[in-house]
Amino acid sequence: MAVADRRSTGRRWYRRRRTVVGAAVATVLLATLGSLPALSAGGSGGDQAAKAPVRSRTTGMGTAGTGAPARPSAASTGPSPGGSSSAPPSAKARPSGRPEVKGGPSAGAKSGAPVPTGVPLTWTADSQVWQGGCGHDYVIGKKPDQVPPPPVQQDAGAWAATQGAVHGRQTMVQISVQGKSSAAVVLTALRVRVVSRGTPLPGTAYAMEQGCGGDLTPREFSVNLDVDRPIAHARPGNDTGRPIPAVRFPYRVSAEDPEVLLVTATTEAHDCQWYLELDWSARGRTGTVRVDDHGRPFRTSGIKGLPRYWYGTNDQGVRQWVPADS
Repeated sequence: MAVADRRSTGRRWYRRRRTVVGAAVATVLLATLGSLPALSAGGSGGDQAAKAPVRSRTTGMGTAGTGAPARPSAASTGPSPGGSSSAPPSAKARPSGRPEVKGGPSAGAKSGAPVPTGVPLTWTADSQVWQGGCGHDYVIGKKPDQVPPPPVQQDAGAWAATQGAVHGRQTMVQISVQGKSSAAVVLTALRVRVVSRGTPLPGTAYAMEQGCGGDLTPREFSVNLDVDRPIAHARPGNDTGRPIPAVRFPYRVSAEDPEVLLVTATTEAHDCQWYLELDWSARGRTGTVRVDDHGRPFRTSGIKGLPRYWYGTNDQGVRQWVPADS
Protein backbone atom coordinates (compact mmCIF):
# COMPACT_ATOMS: atom_id res chain seq x y z
CA MET A 1 0.00 0.00 0.00
CA ALA A 2 1.31 3.49 -0.75
CA VAL A 3 0.18 7.09 0.18
CA ALA A 4 0.45 10.84 -0.16
CA ASP A 5 -1.20 14.00 1.66
CA ARG A 6 -2.82 17.01 0.15
CA ARG A 7 -5.36 19.63 1.11
CA SER A 8 -7.22 19.16 -2.13
CA THR A 9 -8.35 16.02 -3.91
CA GLY A 10 -6.91 16.56 -7.34
CA ARG A 11 -4.66 18.62 -9.51
CA ARG A 12 -4.95 20.23 -12.85
CA TRP A 13 -2.34 20.22 -15.50
CA TYR A 14 -0.26 23.30 -15.21
CA ARG A 15 1.24 24.64 -18.38
CA ARG A 16 3.21 27.74 -19.19
CA ARG A 17 2.99 29.31 -22.58
CA ARG A 18 6.29 29.85 -24.22
CA THR A 19 6.73 33.11 -26.07
CA VAL A 20 8.93 33.12 -29.09
CA VAL A 21 10.29 36.51 -29.92
CA GLY A 22 11.48 37.06 -33.45
CA ALA A 23 12.88 40.22 -34.93
CA ALA A 24 10.55 41.77 -37.50
CA VAL A 25 11.65 42.35 -41.04
CA ALA A 26 11.00 45.90 -42.13
CA THR A 27 11.12 47.30 -45.66
CA VAL A 28 11.84 50.96 -46.04
CA LEU A 29 11.05 52.70 -49.27
CA LEU A 30 12.98 55.86 -50.05
CA ALA A 31 11.79 58.22 -52.79
CA THR A 32 13.56 61.31 -54.07
CA LEU A 33 12.16 63.68 -56.68
CA GLY A 34 10.65 60.93 -58.71
CA SER A 35 13.03 58.08 -59.71
CA LEU A 36 15.34 56.77 -56.91
CA PRO A 37 15.14 52.94 -56.57
CA ALA A 38 13.37 51.38 -53.58
CA LEU A 39 15.66 50.10 -50.79
CA SER A 40 14.82 47.39 -48.24
CA ALA A 41 16.46 46.30 -45.02
CA GLY A 42 15.61 43.42 -42.65
CA GLY A 43 16.91 41.15 -39.90
CA SER A 44 15.94 38.23 -37.70
CA GLY A 45 17.08 36.83 -34.37
CA GLY A 46 16.10 34.39 -31.69
CA ASP A 47 16.81 33.20 -28.21
CA GLN A 48 18.38 29.84 -27.53
CA ALA A 49 17.95 28.29 -24.13
CA ALA A 50 21.23 27.30 -22.49
CA LYS A 51 21.52 24.38 -20.20
CA ALA A 52 22.91 25.55 -16.88
CA PRO A 53 23.55 22.86 -14.27
CA VAL A 54 23.33 24.37 -10.81
CA ARG A 55 24.56 22.68 -7.64
CA SER A 56 22.14 22.77 -4.78
CA ARG A 57 21.63 20.89 -1.56
CA THR A 58 18.37 20.36 0.23
CA THR A 59 17.94 19.04 3.71
CA GLY A 60 16.27 15.82 4.69
CA MET A 61 15.79 14.56 8.26
CA GLY A 62 18.55 16.84 9.60
CA THR A 63 21.18 16.10 6.95
CA ALA A 64 21.86 17.27 3.45
CA GLY A 65 19.51 15.96 0.81
CA THR A 66 20.64 14.75 -2.56
CA GLY A 67 19.99 15.42 -6.19
CA ALA A 68 20.67 13.45 -9.34
CA PRO A 69 20.98 14.19 -13.04
CA ALA A 70 17.64 14.31 -14.82
CA ARG A 71 16.63 10.99 -16.30
CA PRO A 72 19.87 9.00 -15.95
CA SER A 73 19.72 5.48 -17.28
CA ALA A 74 20.45 4.12 -13.78
CA ALA A 75 22.64 4.67 -10.74
CA SER A 76 24.66 2.39 -8.52
CA THR A 77 26.34 2.41 -5.18
CA GLY A 78 27.50 -1.15 -5.52
CA PRO A 79 25.65 -4.45 -5.18
CA SER A 80 24.47 -5.80 -1.89
CA PRO A 81 25.86 -9.09 -0.59
CA GLY A 82 24.72 -11.83 -2.93
CA GLY A 83 23.18 -9.31 -5.33
CA SER A 84 24.04 -7.87 -8.71
CA SER A 85 23.85 -4.25 -9.76
CA SER A 86 21.45 -3.24 -12.51
CA ALA A 87 23.06 0.17 -13.09
CA PRO A 88 25.49 0.88 -15.96
CA PRO A 89 29.10 1.81 -15.11
CA SER A 90 28.60 5.38 -16.31
CA ALA A 91 26.00 6.02 -13.63
CA LYS A 92 28.39 5.08 -10.82
CA ALA A 93 30.50 8.18 -11.31
CA ARG A 94 27.62 10.57 -10.71
CA PRO A 95 27.94 12.16 -7.28
CA SER A 96 24.98 12.49 -4.97
CA GLY A 97 23.67 15.92 -4.09
CA ARG A 98 23.92 17.57 -7.51
CA PRO A 99 20.50 17.96 -9.13
CA GLU A 100 20.54 18.89 -12.79
CA VAL A 101 18.76 22.09 -13.77
CA LYS A 102 17.92 22.83 -17.38
CA GLY A 103 16.71 26.01 -19.03
CA GLY A 104 17.80 29.48 -20.06
CA PRO A 105 16.95 33.00 -18.92
CA SER A 106 13.25 33.53 -18.40
CA ALA A 107 11.26 36.26 -20.11
CA GLY A 108 11.46 38.31 -16.94
CA ALA A 109 15.23 38.51 -17.25
CA LYS A 110 14.92 40.58 -20.42
CA SER A 111 13.26 43.38 -18.46
CA GLY A 112 15.93 43.42 -15.78
CA ALA A 113 14.40 40.88 -13.38
CA PRO A 114 16.90 38.49 -11.71
CA VAL A 115 17.35 35.11 -13.37
CA PRO A 116 16.21 32.28 -11.04
CA THR A 117 18.86 29.67 -10.23
CA GLY A 118 19.06 26.49 -8.19
CA VAL A 119 16.35 24.03 -7.25
CA PRO A 120 13.10 25.90 -6.46
CA LEU A 121 11.83 23.33 -3.95
CA THR A 122 12.86 21.59 -0.73
CA TRP A 123 12.06 18.08 0.47
CA THR A 124 12.46 15.76 3.43
CA ALA A 125 12.15 11.98 3.44
CA ASP A 126 11.40 9.61 6.32
CA SER A 127 11.72 5.87 5.62
CA GLN A 128 10.90 4.77 9.18
CA VAL A 129 7.15 4.83 8.64
CA TRP A 130 4.96 1.94 9.78
CA GLN A 131 1.63 0.85 8.38
CA GLY A 132 -1.02 2.50 10.52
CA GLY A 133 1.70 3.49 12.99
CA CYS A 134 2.34 -0.10 14.07
CA GLY A 135 2.61 -2.63 11.27
CA HIS A 136 6.19 -3.15 10.09
CA ASP A 137 8.85 -5.88 9.91
CA TYR A 138 12.62 -5.65 10.21
CA VAL A 139 15.17 -8.32 9.25
CA ILE A 140 17.88 -8.62 11.92
CA GLY A 141 20.76 -11.10 12.06
CA LYS A 142 20.38 -11.72 15.80
CA LYS A 143 18.57 -14.22 18.01
CA PRO A 144 15.41 -13.05 19.80
CA ASP A 145 17.11 -12.88 23.21
CA GLN A 146 19.67 -10.44 21.75
CA VAL A 147 17.12 -7.99 20.37
CA PRO A 148 15.65 -5.28 22.65
CA PRO A 149 11.89 -4.63 22.80
CA PRO A 150 10.45 -2.79 19.78
CA PRO A 151 10.46 1.02 19.90
CA VAL A 152 7.66 3.44 19.20
CA GLN A 153 7.60 4.59 15.59
CA GLN A 154 9.29 7.95 16.26
CA ASP A 155 12.33 6.13 17.71
CA ALA A 156 12.50 3.50 14.98
CA GLY A 157 15.45 5.06 13.14
CA ALA A 158 17.84 4.90 16.10
CA TRP A 159 16.59 1.45 17.14
CA ALA A 160 17.03 0.00 13.64
CA ALA A 161 20.51 1.50 13.31
CA THR A 162 21.76 -0.06 16.55
CA GLN A 163 20.39 -3.48 15.55
CA GLY A 164 21.62 -3.41 11.95
CA ALA A 165 17.98 -3.83 10.92
CA VAL A 166 16.80 -3.80 7.29
CA HIS A 167 13.19 -3.18 6.24
CA GLY A 168 11.45 -6.53 5.83
CA ARG A 169 9.26 -6.99 2.74
CA GLN A 170 8.07 -3.37 2.78
CA THR A 171 9.54 0.12 3.04
CA MET A 172 7.28 3.15 3.46
CA VAL A 173 8.87 6.49 2.57
CA GLN A 174 7.05 9.70 3.46
CA ILE A 175 8.21 12.66 1.36
CA SER A 176 7.32 16.26 2.18
CA VAL A 177 7.74 18.64 -0.77
CA GLN A 178 7.45 22.43 -0.62
CA GLY A 179 8.33 25.34 -2.90
CA LYS A 180 10.87 27.92 -1.77
CA SER A 181 8.62 30.85 -2.76
CA SER A 182 5.03 31.63 -3.66
CA ALA A 183 5.81 30.84 -7.31
CA ALA A 184 4.34 27.51 -8.39
CA VAL A 185 6.62 24.53 -8.95
CA VAL A 186 5.11 21.74 -11.03
CA LEU A 187 5.97 18.17 -9.97
CA THR A 188 5.91 16.29 -13.25
CA ALA A 189 6.95 12.71 -12.42
CA LEU A 190 8.07 10.34 -9.68
CA ARG A 191 10.32 7.49 -10.80
CA VAL A 192 11.92 4.47 -9.13
CA ARG A 193 15.55 3.48 -9.67
CA VAL A 194 16.69 0.01 -8.53
CA VAL A 195 20.41 0.01 -7.72
CA SER A 196 20.73 -3.74 -7.03
CA ARG A 197 18.78 -6.94 -6.48
CA GLY A 198 20.14 -9.92 -4.59
CA THR A 199 19.10 -12.93 -2.56
CA PRO A 200 16.96 -11.99 0.48
CA LEU A 201 18.98 -11.47 3.64
CA PRO A 202 19.27 -14.32 6.17
CA GLY A 203 18.22 -13.70 9.75
CA THR A 204 14.95 -13.31 11.62
CA ALA A 205 11.94 -11.11 10.89
CA TYR A 206 10.78 -9.02 13.88
CA ALA A 207 7.28 -7.54 13.74
CA MET A 208 6.58 -4.17 15.35
CA GLU A 209 2.85 -4.85 15.76
CA GLN A 210 1.68 -3.67 19.17
CA GLY A 211 -1.67 -2.03 18.47
CA CYS A 212 -2.37 0.16 15.48
CA GLY A 213 -2.76 3.90 15.19
CA GLY A 214 -4.97 6.05 12.99
CA ASP A 215 -5.36 6.16 9.24
CA LEU A 216 -2.67 7.59 7.03
CA THR A 217 -3.61 10.66 5.01
CA PRO A 218 -0.79 11.48 2.53
CA ARG A 219 -1.04 10.93 -1.20
CA GLU A 220 -0.34 7.25 -1.73
CA PHE A 221 1.90 5.45 -4.23
CA SER A 222 2.77 1.75 -4.45
CA VAL A 223 5.91 0.20 -5.96
CA ASN A 224 6.60 -3.47 -6.72
CA LEU A 225 10.38 -3.87 -6.50
CA ASP A 226 10.28 -7.43 -7.89
CA VAL A 227 9.41 -6.39 -11.46
CA ASP A 228 12.08 -5.42 -13.98
CA ARG A 229 10.82 -1.85 -14.31
CA PRO A 230 9.27 -0.71 -11.03
CA ILE A 231 6.75 2.13 -11.37
CA ALA A 232 5.21 4.31 -8.66
CA HIS A 233 1.46 3.78 -9.09
CA ALA A 234 -0.90 6.37 -7.59
CA ARG A 235 -3.54 4.84 -5.33
CA PRO A 236 -6.49 6.26 -3.41
CA GLY A 237 -5.97 7.01 0.28
CA ASN A 238 -8.13 7.54 3.34
CA ASP A 239 -8.58 10.44 5.74
CA THR A 240 -10.41 9.26 8.92
CA GLY A 241 -12.82 7.22 6.86
CA ARG A 242 -13.15 9.70 3.99
CA PRO A 243 -11.66 8.35 0.73
CA ILE A 244 -8.97 10.45 -0.96
CA PRO A 245 -8.84 9.99 -4.75
CA ALA A 246 -5.53 8.94 -6.28
CA VAL A 247 -3.47 11.89 -7.50
CA ARG A 248 -1.54 11.75 -10.74
CA PHE A 249 1.27 13.89 -12.00
CA PRO A 250 1.68 16.70 -12.81
CA TYR A 251 0.55 18.94 -9.95
CA ARG A 252 1.85 22.02 -8.18
CA VAL A 253 3.51 22.98 -4.91
CA SER A 254 4.64 26.31 -3.47
CA ALA A 255 5.76 27.74 -0.13
CA GLU A 256 2.10 28.11 0.87
CA ASP A 257 0.92 24.86 -0.72
CA PRO A 258 3.14 21.88 0.24
CA GLU A 259 2.53 18.23 -0.63
CA VAL A 260 3.12 15.01 1.32
CA LEU A 261 3.67 11.78 -0.61
CA LEU A 262 3.82 8.29 0.83
CA VAL A 263 5.57 5.66 -1.27
CA THR A 264 5.18 2.01 -0.24
CA ALA A 265 7.73 -0.30 -1.90
CA THR A 266 7.51 -4.07 -1.47
CA THR A 267 9.55 -7.14 -2.40
CA GLU A 268 8.89 -10.81 -1.79
CA ALA A 269 11.88 -12.40 -3.49
CA HIS A 270 14.86 -10.01 -3.31
CA ASP A 271 17.16 -7.85 -1.26
CA CYS A 272 16.68 -4.54 -3.11
CA GLN A 273 18.50 -1.22 -2.92
CA TRP A 274 16.63 1.63 -4.58
CA TYR A 275 15.88 5.35 -4.61
CA LEU A 276 13.38 7.79 -6.12
CA GLU A 277 13.65 10.63 -8.65
CA LEU A 278 11.28 13.59 -8.53
CA ASP A 279 11.04 15.71 -11.70
CA TRP A 280 10.06 19.38 -11.48
CA SER A 281 9.38 22.34 -13.76
CA ALA A 282 9.30 26.04 -12.85
CA ARG A 283 9.53 29.32 -14.76
CA GLY A 284 10.89 27.81 -17.93
CA ARG A 285 13.38 25.51 -16.18
CA THR A 286 13.29 21.78 -15.44
CA GLY A 287 15.26 19.49 -13.18
CA THR A 288 15.32 16.33 -11.07
CA VAL A 289 16.03 15.73 -7.40
CA ARG A 290 17.10 12.35 -6.03
CA VAL A 291 15.18 11.21 -2.95
CA ASP A 292 17.11 8.67 -0.90
CA ASP A 293 18.15 7.73 2.64
CA HIS A 294 20.63 10.51 3.52
CA GLY A 295 22.79 9.85 0.47
CA ARG A 296 22.33 6.06 0.49
CA PRO A 297 19.73 3.97 -1.34
CA PHE A 298 16.73 2.70 0.58
CA ARG A 299 16.93 -1.04 1.29
CA THR A 300 14.17 -3.63 1.44
CA SER A 301 14.55 -7.43 1.80
CA GLY A 302 11.99 -10.20 1.44
CA ILE A 303 11.06 -12.22 4.54
CA LYS A 304 9.47 -15.29 2.97
CA GLY A 305 10.66 -18.41 4.77
CA LEU A 306 12.31 -16.54 7.66
CA PRO A 307 11.35 -17.20 11.29
CA ARG A 308 9.10 -14.33 12.43
CA TYR A 309 8.64 -12.99 15.97
CA TRP A 310 6.54 -10.33 17.63
CA TYR A 311 6.81 -8.88 21.13
CA GLY A 312 4.22 -10.57 23.32
CA THR A 313 3.75 -12.69 26.42
CA ASN A 314 5.10 -16.22 26.72
CA ASP A 315 3.45 -19.14 28.55
CA GLN A 316 4.92 -17.96 31.85
CA GLY A 317 3.45 -14.48 31.46
CA VAL A 318 6.80 -12.87 30.64
CA ARG A 319 6.99 -10.19 27.98
CA GLN A 320 9.48 -11.15 25.28
CA TRP A 321 9.85 -11.94 21.60
CA VAL A 322 7.61 -14.90 20.81
CA PRO A 323 6.93 -16.76 17.53
CA ALA A 324 4.35 -14.87 15.47
CA ASP A 325 2.35 -18.03 14.80
CA SER A 326 2.04 -18.93 18.49
